[in-house]
This record gives sequence, C-alpha cells and structure tokens, in this order.
Amino acid sequence: MGALHAGHLSLIRRSAEENARTVVSVFVNPLQFDEAADFESYPQDLDEDARLAGEAGADLVFSGRLDQFFEGELDAAGELRAEHLRDPGPDALGLEGDHRAGHFAGVATIVARLYRFVTPTRAYFGAKDYQQSLVVRSCCDGKGRPDVIVCPTLRESSGLAMSSRNQRLKGAEREHALHLVTALRAAHGAWEAGARDTAELEGILAASLAHGVDAGELDVEYAAVRDPEHWSAPRPDGPLTSAVALVAARVGAVRLIDNVRLDQAPFGGGGVR
Repeated sequence: MGALHAGHLSLIRRSAEENARTVVSVFVNPLQFDEAADFESYPQDLDEDARLAGEAGADLVFSGRLDQFFEGELDAAGELRAEHLRDPGPDALGLEGDHRAGHFAGVATIVARLYRFVTPTRAYFGAKDYQQSLVVRSCCDGKGRPDVIVCPTLRESSGLAMSSRNQRLKGAEREHALHLVTALRAAHGAWEAGARDTAELEGILAASLAHGVDAGELDVEYAAVRDPEHWSAPRPDGPLTSAVALVAARVGAVRLIDNVRLDQAPFGGGGVR
C-alpha cells in the first residue's frame, strides 16, 4: 500500500532476481480499512514509491483508482457494492478478522482483482502480516495462479518489525512499540526451553506485554498462539508441534502487529530478520 520501506524493497529485489519482469502494485486500498481516520492518515507518496521501486529492480509500478479497478461495480457513494466483495475464507477467522471487521474481505477482493489485471506467475508478500498471507494464498488455491511466496519479516536494528505505520510513531512511542518484540522474544525463548502448551505460551506473551499496559504505553488487542499448519479462530488444544505467536496493540494512535514462528530459526528481536 505504498510508503515503501526496506522490507518492501527486499520483496522487490527477490522478485527481480527470480523473474524476468517485476510489477509492483501501489494502492492504498480503501476496502481494507475499518477506520476512516486510519485510511486518511495512511502515508502516501506515489512518486517516491516509484523511485524506490525502480531502484530496487521493478520494471513497472501499477496503480489506479477504485472506480478503475471495479468499473460499473460501485454504488452512488463510490463504494464497492457488497455483492462484489470476495469471501476471504476460514483463514480470516479470529484475531485480525475479529478486530478489523471487513478487512480481509477488502484484502481478498483487491488482491484477486490485481491478479486478474496483472496475471502474475508469482506474488511476493511479507510474513509480518501473517494472517493476511494465509488469506492471499487461499485466493489462489486450485486456480493455478500465481504462486504466493511469503518472505521473512525485516526488522529495524532495535528489533521493531518494519512497517509503513512506523512513520507515525512519535517521540517515545517507538520505544514503547518494542514491548511487542520483547513479548515475542519471551515466547520464543519459552518454546526453545520446551513449552508446547498454547495457554502457557499465551500467558507468557500476556505477562510480558503487561509491563507496557501497566505503564500506559500500549493497548493490547490480542496476544495469541496458533498452529500455522491448521489455522483456527479459537485457541488450539493440546501440545503443539509447530506454532506462531501473534500480537496486535495500539501505541498511541498507531496500530501495530507482529508475529514470529516459534518452531523456526532463533529470534533475537534485532537485526534484519
């Protein structure tokens, strides 16, 4: 959705390395915003995004307006009529799906339309939007297009996951946002020490985040652990053999999300991954 940062550019570079042509879509999609204020404040600079994309290896930047993407499908108020929204499927249930009504329907609808216009053979998404990556993959299941490649989250030197929303963090809010990283690090450490129970791991996440909540530095929306092989809205029962920890919180006016696969590579909370 624009405001390109190093994480986005890493996706472009990987695509340029693996494909003959790379198209970068830049479109702040109104369909996936559940809060008008969030849409209005989202950073937009298409000229700068195009410059950065070109330097990273993009051959084309693809953009447009909602009425161009959905010609004849908008109502009198300029909004997409409900019958044209795509069902995002079961991967949209719970967590982000609960806290952002209509968000994943907007994501699935615009991504499916993008695939129709561009007809890519591969599509690259970042792992930071974990549940979204499941939704966009399900858009392609059984359809033969495109292969969805989910690339690792890039992080600032502090460990904070790179996000366009980080531009809106003010003053000490960037430090407050690190509570999310600390909590994910704690859950990862517990997994490495042998913890496999979902409730125990979620308790560790919540206990770590409580320091920021008690200090008035963040407002937690969820701190959850799910089985990445079998997504479910409710907490999975029994010991896990694979797991992803996911957190969402507001730091001031900025909503941030982050996650880490607990059963994969070490997570120190710093560096580029």
